[in-house]
Amino acid sequence: MAHIIVVGNEKGGAGKSTVSMHVATTLARMGRTIAVLDMDLRQRSLGRYLENRKSFIAETGVELPFIELTELPEIEESTLGPNENVYDHRLSAAISDLEPRVDFILIDCPGSHTRLSQVAHSLADTLITPLNDSFVDFDLLARTDQKGDKILGPSVYSEMVWNARQLRSQAGLKPIDWIVIRNRVGTQRMVNKEKMERAVKMLSKRIGFRVAPGFSERVIFRELFPRGLTLLDLKDIGVKQLNISNVAARQELREMMKALELPDVEIDL
Repeated sequence: MAHIIVVGNEKGGAGKSTVSMHVATTLARMGRTIAVLDMDLRQRSLGRYLENRKSFIAETGVELPFIELTELPEIEESTLGPNENVYDHRLSAAISDLEPRVDFILIDCPGSHTRLSQVAHSLADTLITPLNDSFVDFDLLARTDQKGDKILGPSVYSEMVWNARQLRSQAGLKPIDWIVIRNRVGTQRMVNKEKMERAVKMLSKRIGFRVAPGFSERVIFRELFPRGLTLLDLKDIGVKQLNISNVAARQELREMMKALELPDVEIDL
């Protein structure tokens, strides 16, 4: 049975697609079979990332690990029962087909609340939530006092994850391993950064997630997307000498992958 990884956060701009692409291609480089689904049927950032990669490989002839995006199968609405949702059945059909054939299924969710995203979260063995280093983004997880020092209560996204956990428990499935990744963190030590660190740590104990390091804010990620590349592809495309920023970004990827603690995966990047 495939291990299902869901990358979710209801706020856009947190770096979900960048994280998804790097996790997926890193696993592929390790020889693991992986299927990818993009649940953002409108924007399709991860889908476009993979399309860019396919075009780059075709145009340059460079051999890179490639993962084909899996589309949701069509379902005849006439086969649905009363009050049944067609998207539930489309996602279920895709998962049922993929689970026996691959090691991992990665689902990238949209930066908004949708029925597909809600169902996908209930399927997660591992849930990765990239979080920008900002109390605007933190508010999606929990409400704080004006100083940002006291947690007042969980917010909408945390409540959705809680509901997904309840559904899995009722179905007799193992608990979701929820990991919040502090993403796009500035390199300088600032008061806001320290407050965010304390707030995330407090909340992790309260609602039950692990905290892992993500990617710092770097120009390289904006440059990689149009060509569909990841940090691990740079040497393959002829970049012989990585600059300090690129080396640091690769180390961040290594630390993030280790922190995910995916089953039967030994990180050697």
